[in-house]
Amino acid sequence: MPLQLAPTFAARLAESSHCLRGLWVCSGSPTAAEIIAGSGCEWVLIDGEHSPITIEGTLSLLRAVAAYPATPVVRVPVNDTVLIKQFLDLGAQNIMVPMVHTADEAARAAAAMHYPPRGVRGVGSALARSSRWNLVPGYLPEASSTVSLIVQIESAEAVENAAAIARTPGVDALFIGPSDLAASMGMLGEQTHPDVVDRVTRTIAAAKEAGLPVGVNAFNLAQAREYVAAGVDFVNIGADVQILAGGAQEKLRQLQDSPEEES
Repeated sequence: MPLQLAPTFAARLAESSHCLRGLWVCSGSPTAAEIIAGSGCEWVLIDGEHSPITIEGTLSLLRAVAAYPATPVVRVPVNDTVLIKQFLDLGAQNIMVPMVHTADEAARAAAAMHYPPRGVRGVGSALARSSRWNLVPGYLPEASSTVSLIVQIESAEAVENAAAIARTPGVDALFIGPSDLAASMGMLGEQTHPDVVDRVTRTIAAAKEAGLPVGVNAFNLAQAREYVAAGVDFVNIGADVQILAGGAQEKLRQLQDSPEEES
């Protein structure tokens, strides 16, 4: 059987009848990535923005996750054509671009995802894992169908432009970042503030009107449930480092709060 690449995150969203649950990998540990991918989550965000994860480290994490059903999404550190090309060439099929504030910025990210004439991606498939070093038959003509682009809405400006961003050709989904959105509104650390939640729900509505999948980051589970009820198509509810830190503290608290054994 000819070698084939995995379905994209966009394809998985299109086929799903429920909200896809995801977790982050921020530690850079392939072991942590395997644990997260094997946990039962449906997608894994490999974070190249707020972590020490390098391009080479991303390659190791993609290989670690590949054995599991969860779909990996790689967040690049910045909307840069060269960086996006490098992450695509190492085999990241699903790219998330942070801090996309306008439709023009979204169009620039979309162009970086595709070879000419559709885009500006440099051609190096024979040297790259993206085509499995040309072991995937007919890779170049079909390359656009093997990748998907998620852009982040995480500023007040981006919310105002959400409808235009959602209608930008080549954008496959929006992902809302309430933490940076709150900061841009002068509410640092208040991502559950009603005004922030209102901006999130407005963005969800704009995406839905454009017929585009939309997701949100929500470590607060009560908030996550509200966003699921509001119609998001995918949600991220925790990160490996956050789960480890919280779990460690909870174990220590449980021991401290337990009754002392009678002597």
